[in-house]
Amino acid sequence: MPQITVYTTAACPYCRRAKDLLRKKNLAFTEIAVDGNPRTRRDMTARAHGRMSVPQIFFDDIHIGDCDELHELDRDGEFDKLLAGGVQ
Repeated sequence: MPQITVYTTAACPYCRRAKDLLRKKNLAFTEIAVDGNPRTRRDMTARAHGRMSVPQIFFDDIHIGDCDELHELDRDGEFDKLLAGGVQ
């Protein structure tokens, strides 16, 4: 099972949607809040290949993307493959 990291802000509805999907699948994740923390946001942006929006989601060191991309993986059936060890 990959370690899941979600970079968020408190007021972000997309962050809530992404976390809701992870919870629905009974997945543990680490949430890193970037609001009010420029250094953490810079770290997130570097890790996310320049993307500054939240959420930014990672499975281990694999950048999944944002909320829409996470839900797209789920709709396409790829989410469960990633969880089963298909992370490349």
